[in-house]
Amino acid sequence: MSEAKLIDGKAFAAGLRARVAEEVAVFTKARGGAAPGLAVVLVGEDPASQVYVRNKGRQTAECGMQSFEHKLPVETGEAELLALVDRLNRDPAVNGILVQLPLPDQIDADEVIAAIDPAKDVDGFHVVNAGRLAVGLDGMVPCTPLGCLMLIKDALGGDLSGKRALVLGRSNIVGKPMAALLLRESCTVTIAHSRTFDLPGECRRADILVAAVGRPKMVGGDWIKPGAVVIDVGINRIEPAEPGGKAKLVGDVDFETARAVAGAITPVPGGVGPMTIAVLLRNTLVAAHRQAGMAAPAL
Repeated sequence: MSEAKLIDGKAFAAGLRARVAEEVAVFTKARGGAAPGLAVVLVGEDPASQVYVRNKGRQTAECGMQSFEHKLPVETGEAELLALVDRLNRDPAVNGILVQLPLPDQIDADEVIAAIDPAKDVDGFHVVNAGRLAVGLDGMVPCTPLGCLMLIKDALGGDLSGKRALVLGRSNIVGKPMAALLLRESCTVTIAHSRTFDLPGECRRADILVAAVGRPKMVGGDWIKPGAVVIDVGINRIEPAEPGGKAKLVGDVDFETARAVAGAITPVPGGVGPMTIAVLLRNTLVAAHRQAGMAAPAL
C-alpha cells in the first residue's frame, strides 16, 4: 500500500483566509466602510499566548478586518476582566470577542466565557453555542473542530454520510464539538477516551479518526484502519535527549507508522494548527453578517 496523502492544512487555511478577505471587502463596502471587528484579550505574559495573539492580530488585519487587542497585566482581577468583556459586548464595532486561554489562577475562565455575548463568541465556547451545536441549530462553532471538519470533507470529496468516525478525546473545546459536527454530517460517531475498553480495536473500525488527547504518538499505525482519514489535533513538545539539541513538535499520532497505513493524514506541524486562526476569521465574518441582519456567505 502506498503512503497516505498528506493533508496540507497550511495551504487549505491560506485559501480560506483568501475567501474570507474577499467577503470582508464585500461586507465592508455594503456597510459603508465599517469592516468586521475582532477583539482579542490577553491577560498576562504567557509566551505561547503572546505569539498566538500576535499572529491573530496580523492575520485579522491582512483580511481587512479591524483588530482590537487588549493586553492586561497578569495580576488583573476577575471583576476588571468581566468589565472589559461587558464593554466589548456593547461596542458595535466589535463583532467577535476572544479571551485567550489559559487565564491566571485568580480568574474563573468559565465565568468569563459565560459573560461573552453568544453572538460575539467566535471561539464557540459559550454554553448557548455548545447547546445550539448539540441540537443542530446555527450558532458559533469552535474553530479547531470546524477546521478539522473542513479538512476531512476536502479529503473525502465532501460527502461523509455513513462513514464510521471515531473522536479520541472528550474535551469541550475539541472532542465533544467534533463529534457533534460529524454526527451532523450523518457519520456514525464514537467518542473514545482513557477509559474506553479496547481502544486500539475501536480506532481500527474508524473510516475517520480524529485524535485530540494531548499524548505524544499515542496512536500507532497498528491502531489505524487501512485507508482511513487521520486528523491529528495534538501538538506536543518533545524536549531533546541531548543537551543543546532542538525540541520537536509531534502529534498524538505516530506519524511515520500511521502514514504507511492511512489513506490521508495531517502532519504536525502544518496540519490542523493553521486552520484554527483561519476559522476564527471565518467565524468573525459570519458573526458580523448575523449581527447586521445579513445572510452569511458559505465559506
